[in-house]
Amino acid sequence: MNQSGILDLVPVDVRNQWIMNGTYPNKSLYQLFCEKVQIHPDKLAVVSLEQTITYEQLQYRVACLAASFHSLGVVAGDVIAYQLSNSWHHCAIDLAAAALGAIVAPFPPGRGRLDTQSLLSRCDARVIIVDSKFVQMDVCEMIESLRPGLLSLRILVVNGEARDGWHTLESLYQSKPIASNHLPDVDPGWPVRLLISSGTESNPKWIAYSHNALAGGRGRFLQRICPDGGSFRGLYLMPLGTAFGSTATFGVLSWLGGAVLVLTQFDAGAAIRAIGELHPTHIFGVPTMFQRIAADPELARANKSSLIAIISGGAKIDEASIRRCTEAFRCGFISLYGSADGVNCHTMLDDSLDTILHKTGRPNPDVCSIKIVDDHKREVARGQIGEIAARGPITPMQYVNNPELDARYRDEDGWVYTGDLGFIDEDGYLILAGRKKEIIIRGGVNISPAQIESIAVSHPAVVSAVCVPVADHDLGQRICLCLVMRDGAERPSLAQFTRFLLDQGLEKNKLPEYLRYLRQLPLGPAGKVDKRRLTAELESAQFIPGPDVLNQAVSSIQRAH
Repeated sequence: MNQSGILDLVPVDVRNQWIMNGTYPNKSLYQLFCEKVQIHPDKLAVVSLEQTITYEQLQYRVACLAASFHSLGVVAGDVIAYQLSNSWHHCAIDLAAAALGAIVAPFPPGRGRLDTQSLLSRCDARVIIVDSKFVQMDVCEMIESLRPGLLSLRILVVNGEARDGWHTLESLYQSKPIASNHLPDVDPGWPVRLLISSGTESNPKWIAYSHNALAGGRGRFLQRICPDGGSFRGLYLMPLGTAFGSTATFGVLSWLGGAVLVLTQFDAGAAIRAIGELHPTHIFGVPTMFQRIAADPELARANKSSLIAIISGGAKIDEASIRRCTEAFRCGFISLYGSADGVNCHTMLDDSLDTILHKTGRPNPDVCSIKIVDDHKREVARGQIGEIAARGPITPMQYVNNPELDARYRDEDGWVYTGDLGFIDEDGYLILAGRKKEIIIRGGVNISPAQIESIAVSHPAVVSAVCVPVADHDLGQRICLCLVMRDGAERPSLAQFTRFLLDQGLEKNKLPEYLRYLRQLPLGPAGKVDKRRLTAELESAQFIPGPDVLNQAVSSIQRAH
């Protein structure tokens, strides 16, 4: 057991194999970063539309911050939680913690009081660093109100104006840089970052990653899509505090030696400006973000010559959106199937468009092996649908302070069971076939929202589509289809859109009963569509279907957001 008390559920001999064959660097992430500084001190490390910082400048700030943390009593195994808008501060905090053997636990802005309390208590955070305000919320005030119930929390840091009982982040950068001989020896097998994931659980969960798993797993994933790591310029549209954003500091800076490009928060216009001015080679985002950018006429006028690929992850992307994005961005498209739980599979730039449209890529054992199992966790034959299980250098250590989840999703050999369904085809490609829990049950019939959404978004006037359940005392659940249309496009009635869905081959028993138009789909803190919020809003609406909804096509709900 390491200093934090976090266990590694992957057997020691399996981890040692990845060290022996060179998959793992077996160095701390701070050590790897310092090696990159030695190679190119003046190279830009973190770039935004507002400011830039070089590798050498970042290293100096990291050393100052580590000195301040050390003087405040932070030691190896302590957890430093933070909730900040995207900037170079993320990278500085990550690296300062790594230098001390501490653990970072970032989570994106937008998490409310209950989630924040659950997250901080679950990880036993000793330090919390926050922006002073988010939207209209006084974040410091919220943290102060939670503090009596957070016994481990001792150090409060605000990125903003000074206030009683709080250190300012700026003041922590004023310390004299810590000398390298005052840093502890950090074991690369220790935990260094907790990734946040809501998954299908009611509360968000933390998942612990070691130095080796982040560098030799998530970092090696980046290296596979950009073998010339030093030329990598990754634009992160989503918050760096998400699991999808976790490759930024330790993957791009510590492993590749590339540049991290960030937006303070996602906006289609700002993203297009960043493409033209910051010259990214790769862009990371979730489908809804790419759908919004591709629908913006300004993208056609932006300089996109630097782009090599966009990487879409976080949720399954439909065929129509892939086609629109490849046409609009005029670069390669990589579809990523991954999760905070240690799952990774993706298409490659040399895959055909047909492969990208219908498959998830070939599993790469140097990052993550994948097998398909039945309900008894026995591996099934190639071509047979079953649950997707994963294990590889990217595999995390364990869920933090949550043995119930460890028991549910992990086994004694270190395999992670995803709850996703899929199969491996004859060419070795993984093909997704749905998710066990993401279904709408109407009158005892299981209906996949993804299938309806995929057909709906193929409509030429539709930008985004999502299906959510509506509670019904008779059938249990009914289906509401929520659509975002292109600017100026006509909004079809439910009857008209039902006809479109039927013409595209959707079975009659899967047709939605309700249609709702929105200006934008609400996004959660991670940048994904917030289906819970949509569902909650629909619960307060008055839905009164007729006696034969599917045949009579009840009137649509057209409430603008």
